[in-house]
Amino acid sequence: MRQRNKPWADEFLRHHTDIVIPNPEKNRNCWHTLFGNDAPIHLEIGTGKGQFIVEMAKQYPHINFIGLEVAKSIIVTAAQKVIDSGLPNIRLLNEDAACLPEFFSRNELSVIYLNFSDPWPKNRHEKRRLTYFTFLEKYKNVLHPNGEIIVKTDNMGLFEYSLVSFSKNGWELEEVNLDLHSLDDPTNCMTEYEEKFAAKGQPIYRCRVKLKKGSE
Repeated sequence: MRQRNKPWADEFLRHHTDIVIPNPEKNRNCWHTLFGNDAPIHLEIGTGKGQFIVEMAKQYPHINFIGLEVAKSIIVTAAQKVIDSGLPNIRLLNEDAACLPEFFSRNELSVIYLNFSDPWPKNRHEKRRLTYFTFLEKYKNVLHPNGEIIVKTDNMGLFEYSLVSFSKNGWELEEVNLDLHSLDDPTNCMTEYEEKFAAKGQPIYRCRVKLKKGSE
């Protein structure tokens, strides 16, 4: 979906470098210093307008959350949500997930969330999918050995592709759920997309994976 240009976005980001962190590579291996504690760090890739990460930070104040969003016109909305929330355990990055190992050191992250990622359905775009094996290798580089990846999507094609990709590349499936909302899980924080799709009666798929021993 094409996003509307926001000409004020650059100035907004310059005024809120405490929330949207510039030059994140400078914090590599020292994100705990930035947060001021040793709490686990969870990363959401494709944080969108910020609803999920803000709700998660409210629910889990003992965890530090970082949201990564490449679209400048979208991350400013997420940043405003974070500012309005007053929560101290959220930071945002206006960056590309392809550069992940530049921003985080080995074992620095405990959980990675992939929420409603672009399915890139055409075969020629396979390399752009966030569960393509090159991305999975990047996740291995930054996740703790006991860390996990949690995927949520409404796209069955991407979900099936992801399950196969995880299985082929050294990841162990911990959960595969074909109708997340049937669980009525009170801890499930919904994204804006999730609310929209669920309201239409579309099933939401979720899987959790961990690295197989010896695949680190």
